[in-house]
Amino acid sequence: MDIKAYMQGLGLQARKAAREISRADSGKKNQALLKIAEVLEINQALLISENQKDLEAGQQNGLDAASLDRLAITPKGVQAMIEGLKQVAALPDPIGEISDLNYRPSGIQVGQMRVPLGVIGIIYESRPNVTVDAAALCLKSGNACILRGGSEAIHSNQAIAACITQGLEAADLPVEAVQIVATPDRDAVGELITMKKYVDVIVPRGGKSLIARISKDATIPVIKHLDGICHVYIDDKADIAKAIKIAINAKTHRYGVCNAMETLLVADGIAAKVLPLLADIYLEKGVELRGCLKTCSLIPHCSRATEEDWHTEYLAPILSIKVVHGIDEALAHIDNYSSRHTEAIVTEDYTRARRFLREVDSSSVMVNASTRFADGFEYGLGAEIGISTDKLHARGPVGLKGLTSLKFIVLGDGHIRQ
Repeated sequence: MDIKAYMQGLGLQARKAAREISRADSGKKNQALLKIAEVLEINQALLISENQKDLEAGQQNGLDAASLDRLAITPKGVQAMIEGLKQVAALPDPIGEISDLNYRPSGIQVGQMRVPLGVIGIIYESRPNVTVDAAALCLKSGNACILRGGSEAIHSNQAIAACITQGLEAADLPVEAVQIVATPDRDAVGELITMKKYVDVIVPRGGKSLIARISKDATIPVIKHLDGICHVYIDDKADIAKAIKIAINAKTHRYGVCNAMETLLVADGIAAKVLPLLADIYLEKGVELRGCLKTCSLIPHCSRATEEDWHTEYLAPILSIKVVHGIDEALAHIDNYSSRHTEAIVTEDYTRARRFLREVDSSSVMVNASTRFADGFEYGLGAEIGISTDKLHARGPVGLKGLTSLKFIVLGDGHIRQ
């Protein structure tokens, strides 16, 4: 296959489809989304069967437990995809929305209109549900997309793509609005991230090495986060029952996800009470603990953490723990080691909670809640195309509005500049 010619062909079709989808009314877009949900429901058994082929191949190829977990499609996972599609369909359509319309002294009216970005290239690993999430958000926000999933999910993605095609056809929308790169050749990625003529934005979802490579080589703007070194700080004014529930959930709900807690910070005034209780539960769940000297003195089976541990996104049942003198040291640690993804404080002190919200420079900051809530679905975005830790254009879970831009509009009635 001539990869360059193939990818240029996808780009040309996507650009053409983007013009059509940008003009589509909300009814048509919602019709397509609901039809995709219906087809996914009908084909649930087929999706799981095709996914099983990918899981078996992944096991044979030595994929680790976290990777297999991200790859798996379960009945619950299919229902989550369906619910995500329905949520996106129910959301207000942002396209064409006019804001800040004001009269100027000259008599003209100046405002801003929300418009699609155009063509979005999405590169992701393992997670087949990204195919549905990306398609849904791009369609509703009036964008075309080119999806390049990992080779390890080839059967799953092709089965999902067939469902998406049926939905687009049912709504009389161009099927080229959502295209799946059919080749596993890595050169396709290199071509996609440099097709400035056809692609407006790149969104990578995957491991740190993939995102770093794309960020380095892309000639197109990239919406991304490199890793998720997320912290939970248990303040000495915390409710212990809440703290235990949040710290356990943030780490053990799922291990191989970017919003899982990787470092637990505990105020020294409460450490002796809360750490032994947490340690027993973590031990029961098979979580390896690595801590500072004070932590090790309170937890006999805890090994000593190294400097590298504070910099590490484990994506595994491993947790770093540090006892800190209070909120000042917690904030300093987070500022030094955070990847700017998600941080949480557990406290009953309103002033400290407000200070944490104000001073922590991450894309999501939480009070008395698990970091696992840092997710587009949980935030009411219907789904997310990714999480951005950048500060320009989009930050945090990227939903519909994150896939749009604004243009200035001017309304006049024969006005001329004097």
